Amino acid sequence: MTEAVAAPARPAAADWSAAVSTIHELAPTGRVLLICHVNPDGDALGSMLGFALGLCRLGVTQLQATFPGEFEIPEPFTALPGVDLLVPESQAWEDPDLVLVFDVAAESRLGALIDRLPRARATVVLDHHASNTGFGGIQLVDPTAAATSVVAEELLKRLDVPLDVQIAECLYVALATDTGSFRFDMTTPRVHEMAARLIATGLRPGEISRRIFDSRPFGAMKLFADVLGRAQLDPTAAGGHGMVWTYATLDDLERHAQRPYVLDALIDPVRCVAEVDVSVVVKQLSEGVWAVSLRSKGAVDVSAVAIKLGGGGHRLAAGFTGYGRPGDVVTSVRDELEKHLIR
Repeated sequence: MTEAVAAPARPAAADWSAAVSTIHELAPTGRVLLICHVNPDGDALGSMLGFALGLCRLGVTQLQATFPGEFEIPEPFTALPGVDLLVPESQAWEDPDLVLVFDVAAESRLGALIDRLPRARATVVLDHHASNTGFGGIQLVDPTAAATSVVAEELLKRLDVPLDVQIAECLYVALATDTGSFRFDMTTPRVHEMAARLIATGLRPGEISRRIFDSRPFGAMKLFADVLGRAQLDPTAAGGHGMVWTYATLDDLERHAQRPYVLDALIDPVRCVAEVDVSVVVKQLSEGVWAVSLRSKGAVDVSAVAIKLGGGGHRLAAGFTGYGRPGDVVTSVRDELEKHLIR
């Protein structure tokens, strides 16, 4: 068994003050580059774009937002306010004055954009992952926050940027996606209070939820049927708490004419299996390379498992990049589960 992975301390008053003064000093006349992690999800994009719009309200004009890897915005997020601020990594400034990093727990998640950090005059990291490695200059890492958007909203408040409906929509999408539409354990009174502030700007939560959670191509449904049909149950894994797993290949995507982002939602039906604590979805990125999503219902600290295997995340939701065949990747997960049972 293991204790929970030690989390970084919440930002101190001095950290907030340093971030505010740095932004006030560099953003008005300098080049500001905002970066989130590879294969961005709702929290990464929503937090980054919401904060970018806030900087625009402050009069910042030299501003870019980007993420590493293929420049593809997942379909559910193409309608987010501020998407026009996004540029491919190849067009991102090579020597920005200020870099702001969103929802990135480790430098490896920045890909080729990692070289922008040492070239900048200052960097500010906004994150909420307990597995954050402590990279960057000014660190606003709050492991008690349900989403990075919680940190972003607090920094906007300290910058005296009032919420408007566009900023609020970005932050709401970020908050809703990382809490599983407010279903996960991190959904505290603090989360609902923030959601209330965002909704009060006039956004339409029902419309947003339908777009983000309840809209999927017919081909994706057929793809899910294939992938779920090959799921395997392992009731003896994790010290008898059980594991269910499945995998999706590039051939699956091609056969059903689907883009990789549709697989992000595949973990939800897998994690619903009643007989197990741990769920695993292995998604092919290239030949022999797999993105692995891990979920736990409370018996296993999957962030500790992911860290051991080169990734990171949260106690009940984490991931890493695996190599080889799907079965080999899952075996590496299974071998770690019993070592990281939560006491």
